[in-house]
Amino acid sequence: MHRNARLLLTAAAVLATALPAGTATAATSGRVLVFSTEVEPVQTYEAPSGCTKAPPTAHVLINETDGPVRVHGDPFCLSPSLVVPPGHGAHVPPGTGSFSA
Repeated sequence: MHRNARLLLTAAAVLATALPAGTATAATSGRVLVFSTEVEPVQTYEAPSGCTKAPPTAHVLINETDGPVRVHGDPFCLSPSLVVPPGHGAHVPPGTGSFSA
Protein backbone atom coordinates (compact mmCIF):
# COMPACT_ATOMS: atom_id res chain seq x y z
CA MET A 1 0.00 0.00 0.00
CA HIS A 2 1.29 3.46 -0.78
CA ARG A 3 2.62 5.47 2.15
CA ASN A 4 0.08 8.29 1.62
CA ALA A 5 -2.84 5.88 1.54
CA ARG A 6 -1.64 4.29 4.79
CA LEU A 7 -1.32 7.72 6.40
CA LEU A 8 -4.82 8.69 5.25
CA LEU A 9 -6.34 5.48 6.58
CA THR A 10 -4.49 5.85 9.88
CA ALA A 11 -5.67 9.44 10.24
CA ALA A 12 -9.21 8.39 9.35
CA ALA A 13 -9.18 5.66 11.98
CA VAL A 14 -7.95 8.09 14.64
CA LEU A 15 -10.58 10.66 13.72
CA ALA A 16 -13.33 8.06 13.56
CA THR A 17 -12.61 6.97 17.11
CA ALA A 18 -12.05 10.52 18.41
CA LEU A 19 -15.29 12.05 17.11
CA PRO A 20 -18.54 11.24 18.90
CA ALA A 21 -21.14 9.55 16.73
CA GLY A 22 -23.85 11.77 15.33
CA THR A 23 -21.99 15.07 15.58
CA ALA A 24 -21.75 15.62 11.82
CA THR A 25 -24.68 16.45 9.58
CA ALA A 26 -24.80 15.77 5.87
CA ALA A 27 -24.03 18.49 3.36
CA THR A 28 -27.15 19.96 1.79
CA SER A 29 -25.71 22.51 -0.64
CA GLY A 30 -22.45 23.68 -2.15
CA ARG A 31 -19.87 21.78 -4.12
CA VAL A 32 -16.88 19.50 -3.82
CA LEU A 33 -13.83 20.20 -5.98
CA VAL A 34 -11.32 17.49 -6.88
CA PHE A 35 -7.89 18.42 -8.26
CA SER A 36 -6.09 15.62 -10.09
CA THR A 37 -3.14 16.85 -12.17
CA GLU A 38 -1.94 20.08 -13.73
CA VAL A 39 -3.11 18.95 -17.20
CA GLU A 40 -6.67 18.00 -16.16
CA PRO A 41 -9.51 20.38 -15.31
CA VAL A 42 -10.72 20.47 -11.72
CA GLN A 43 -13.77 18.21 -11.31
CA THR A 44 -16.76 19.95 -9.72
CA TYR A 45 -19.51 18.02 -7.94
CA GLU A 46 -22.54 20.25 -7.27
CA ALA A 47 -24.54 19.41 -4.12
CA PRO A 48 -23.07 15.89 -3.87
CA SER A 49 -24.96 13.23 -1.95
CA GLY A 50 -24.24 9.61 -1.26
CA CYS A 51 -21.03 7.87 -2.32
CA THR A 52 -19.02 9.25 -5.25
CA LYS A 53 -15.95 7.53 -6.69
CA ALA A 54 -13.11 9.99 -7.13
CA PRO A 55 -11.38 10.23 -10.52
CA PRO A 56 -8.52 7.71 -10.89
CA THR A 57 -5.90 10.48 -10.83
CA ALA A 58 -7.52 12.42 -7.94
CA HIS A 59 -5.06 14.14 -5.65
CA VAL A 60 -6.81 16.78 -3.49
CA LEU A 61 -10.44 17.27 -2.45
CA ILE A 62 -11.78 20.69 -1.38
CA ASN A 63 -15.06 20.83 0.56
CA GLU A 64 -17.11 23.89 -0.39
CA THR A 65 -20.37 22.45 0.94
CA ASP A 66 -22.24 23.45 4.09
CA GLY A 67 -21.51 20.15 5.83
CA PRO A 68 -18.76 17.58 6.31
CA VAL A 69 -17.52 15.38 3.49
CA ARG A 70 -15.91 12.01 4.22
CA VAL A 71 -12.93 10.78 2.19
CA HIS A 72 -12.64 6.99 1.90
CA GLY A 73 -9.77 4.78 0.73
CA ASP A 74 -12.02 2.49 -1.31
CA PRO A 75 -14.37 3.16 -4.25
CA PHE A 76 -17.53 2.11 -2.33
CA CYS A 77 -17.31 4.36 0.78
CA LEU A 78 -17.03 1.28 3.02
CA SER A 79 -13.61 1.90 4.59
CA PRO A 80 -12.92 4.19 7.55
CA SER A 81 -13.12 7.80 6.50
CA LEU A 82 -11.42 11.12 7.05
CA VAL A 83 -13.90 13.90 7.83
CA VAL A 84 -13.26 17.10 5.84
CA PRO A 85 -15.13 20.06 7.38
CA PRO A 86 -16.60 22.82 5.18
CA GLY A 87 -13.90 25.14 3.87
CA HIS A 88 -11.13 22.55 4.26
CA GLY A 89 -9.36 20.06 1.99
CA ALA A 90 -7.65 16.69 2.13
CA HIS A 91 -5.56 14.40 -0.01
CA VAL A 92 -7.43 11.60 -1.77
CA PRO A 93 -6.03 8.08 -2.19
CA PRO A 94 -5.15 7.84 -5.91
CA GLY A 95 -6.97 5.32 -8.05
CA THR A 96 -9.26 3.85 -5.40
CA GLY A 97 -10.61 6.75 -3.36
CA SER A 98 -14.15 7.99 -2.96
CA PHE A 99 -16.04 10.57 -0.96
CA SER A 100 -19.46 10.82 0.62
CA ALA A 101 -21.55 13.81 1.61
